[in-house]
Amino acid sequence: MTKIKTGGSALRGLFLGGAVALTGFGGAGPALAEEDAIHLLWVQPMRGHPVHRLMQAGFMDKCAELGYVCEVVGDPSATNWDVAATIPLAEAALARTEYDGVGVYGPDPAVYSYMSKLSAEGLPVVTWHVLPPEGSVAGLSAAIGEDIANAGHNAAMAIGEQIGGKGTVALTQGASNDTENTMSDAFRATMAEHFPDVAILPTEMEGFDPSAAESKAVAILLANPEVVAAFGTTGNSIQTWAAAARKSDRDLVIIGMDYIRQNLDLVRDGAAYGVVAQPLYEESALVAELLGRLAKGEAVAYMNPLPAPVITADGLAPYYAMLDSAGQ
Repeated sequence: MTKIKTGGSALRGLFLGGAVALTGFGGAGPALAEEDAIHLLWVQPMRGHPVHRLMQAGFMDKCAELGYVCEVVGDPSATNWDVAATIPLAEAALARTEYDGVGVYGPDPAVYSYMSKLSAEGLPVVTWHVLPPEGSVAGLSAAIGEDIANAGHNAAMAIGEQIGGKGTVALTQGASNDTENTMSDAFRATMAEHFPDVAILPTEMEGFDPSAAESKAVAILLANPEVVAAFGTTGNSIQTWAAAARKSDRDLVIIGMDYIRQNLDLVRDGAAYGVVAQPLYEESALVAELLGRLAKGEAVAYMNPLPAPVITADGLAPYYAMLDSAGQ
């Protein structure tokens, strides 16, 4: 395999079916000829999801800063999680370019065998947004992500305090997976420990289609007039619950995930109480940094947890600034 030469001195995107190839040189990064630069691949199903795009921005910005040549591949859907459609896109990229490391989005154990395959082929592999125990995925070099259980704990403490330790809370997930299951479990455990008078409804899977998720949330509210708060563990949850509350004419304490602009706007405008600030941009930038170090033969820590506080209306400014810097 040979390294692709695309040329250019500014950040540039080439949309190639399911891939987005981006290269960045100059600025703060080292001045290297492209063929001598480190080449990194980012593999992510459901690539078009707004939360995933924010992750990609963190990765690509760090690549540009460090002078790396980087490419994003994945099924372009924003709503359909499709590992089977993503892996062939990654294989196609690997066939045309010699990469020095690969980041693989890892919230679904279905991709673990692919991580191990890449490692067996001699590529450093880093995952993000989840923290599989060391040794649980053969060949995985490092894992970066929020402290998932702590995120659920923080959301429970914020809601419990805001509702005065009483009432019923609705809980939704995008899907059943290691990340969201762990967060929901921690949310329930924290609420039981600190706010025993709060009841939590059975967890519902809202899915990733906005209209379907909103309809499900409205149905939950109609069936449970006692609900005073809602927590959703996926990126669109805050939009789901804000829309459902508006349509149902209900005043809810709503916390969702992720500091994408639409979510921050809902908190700013009072349509939701807060968001768990998963370190989406930060963890993704660290993927580029760690893969680059691994490509140079340096040692890195396997486990790299990052904090995920709940932010409310008075703490939004730094996150808007981060989005502005990422062009989001």
